[in-house]
Amino acid sequence: MQEDAELKKKIRKAFGWDAYDEKDQLNRSYLAKIVFNNTEKLNTLNSLVHPAVFEDYRQWSAKQIEHPYSIKEAALMFETDSFKELDKIIVVTAPINTRLERVAQRDNVKNDDVLKRMENQMSDRERIAKADFVIKNDGKSSLINQVLHLHHHFLDLVKDKG
Repeated sequence: MQEDAELKKKIRKAFGWDAYDEKDQLNRSYLAKIVFNNTEKLNTLNSLVHPAVFEDYRQWSAKQIEHPYSIKEAALMFETDSFKELDKIIVVTAPINTRLERVAQRDNVKNDDVLKRMENQMSDRERIAKADFVIKNDGKSSLINQVLHLHHHFLDLVKDKG
């Protein structure tokens, strides 16, 4: 949404010039106010963004052959079916209050605005049911230990494949 000139053009056409600021940076708050209050507009944005994201990932992934594995991060992995291209699924969970606080601070929005966004996403229970692995980002469990455990597991999988 920030680098693809053709995608930026499509977003501006669908949502107006205010979708990007005077420095040509994505105006997240402007778009959020539009799409998270209107399912049709959200679907329009997703129909523009997701194909571009998928293609960008495919191009990037094709260049990663020298690495034993790669990891894809995607907030809407299940909602967009992009998980179907992956060998393993890691879901990261965090308590709702922690997520609200982090997103509100990152995007400078109110908790109600974050909750509207979350309403358009699959629940943790549903995501965990589809996951091969779960990382708890709750401030109590060691992220480093969890990530290192998965790293070694993935290296073992690659080694076993020969």
